[in-house]
Amino acid sequence: MAASFMLLLACLTVVCIFEVLCAQSNDSVSKLCIPDPEVCMNAAQLIQSKGYPCEEYTVQTPDGFLLGMQRIPHGRHGRGNSVMPRPVVFLQHGLLCASTNWLTNLANESFAYLLADAGFDVWMGNSRGNTYSRRHVKYKSTDKEFWAWSWDEMARYDLPTMVDFVVNHTRQKQLYYIGHSQGTLTAFAHASQHPQFTKQVKLFFALAPVATVAHIKGPLKILSYFTWEFEDMLRWLGVHEFLPDSYLIKLLGMTVCDADTRIFCEDILFIICGFDKQQLNTSRLPVYLNHVPAGTSTRDIVHFAQMVKAGKFQMYDYGSKKKNLNHYGQTNPPVYNLTKVNIPVVVVSGEKDWLADPRDVTYLLSQLPHVVKHLQIPQWDHLDFVWGMDAPRLIYHPIIEMMKKDIAGLPL
Repeated sequence: MAASFMLLLACLTVVCIFEVLCAQSNDSVSKLCIPDPEVCMNAAQLIQSKGYPCEEYTVQTPDGFLLGMQRIPHGRHGRGNSVMPRPVVFLQHGLLCASTNWLTNLANESFAYLLADAGFDVWMGNSRGNTYSRRHVKYKSTDKEFWAWSWDEMARYDLPTMVDFVVNHTRQKQLYYIGHSQGTLTAFAHASQHPQFTKQVKLFFALAPVATVAHIKGPLKILSYFTWEFEDMLRWLGVHEFLPDSYLIKLLGMTVCDADTRIFCEDILFIICGFDKQQLNTSRLPVYLNHVPAGTSTRDIVHFAQMVKAGKFQMYDYGSKKKNLNHYGQTNPPVYNLTKVNIPVVVVSGEKDWLADPRDVTYLLSQLPHVVKHLQIPQWDHLDFVWGMDAPRLIYHPIIEMMKKDIAGLPL
């Protein structure tokens, strides 16, 4: 255990130093874009480069964060551009990711483009702290107060702010919600406490769903043994942001992830999320690794580690009974009640997923009151849902067909 802690400490120290350097280097990103232009494109540029229309919006949360959103109102060359209002789909990314997760494969492989061509009005959200949501009405992203949140606040503020905006802007009463990883977590949490949200979502597609993470594998499992030491160390170092989008990460993505050293980049992804090299398009690695990680708060990571240790779908633990009492009115963090998630849910999980372990998914299924369907994909890990080469065939097209059946009033 001591050896594991020292290894973790060494890795985290490197991460902290790396992030300080990253923060000072972002102005030079454009100089790196020779090998593949998509490496340095933002979400809107990715969309437009493939011939799709793009609209960008900024919404403000009740606690002052300014969140960026992207919209693909219809398909390429007018495909899916019917006179009638198109059904709305809202896509929400996972941990350390951004809306670009739905955009970084080819046009016939990326979920957002397939949805637009199928006749849907596609909206993509971005949680606070990532590449597209790094502004606040009061704080700068260099202020520690800017980062004083975890996914609790994403569920409480970010998700309803974005969904409310989409529903109001499109003048549609309901939308289809598709979340991946943390994008399912925040939806489960919010829906368990706010019945109004359940009225806005017609169907919830939960990809690699996360609620309890008691059986998680990888670095977060190790971190859960040293949660308080980790948080204290980062506080002492003055590090409040975790793995931001940066110049140095882009540089590594293009210089390290060439044909000869690609296995190194693969392992960076797999050691966090599980091993499934068969689904990874290695030619896209520089693009993937230059859009992810997109950043979050260190508190968000600590919150996940707390959940691993507690084995519960719980709110952030402030570290003492007194602090929890002041914040929650009780000495222990409240637990989100999954039995109150009264939304029809289609669960899609991976057999080899390290973050959404099948045992945790089984517990989730036992708690959700309205599971319409559960699809488990053999051999799949956590990132196959957004980057897997077979994702269009195994997940994207089936989900599109399910939504079309739902619109037609047919059983899924």
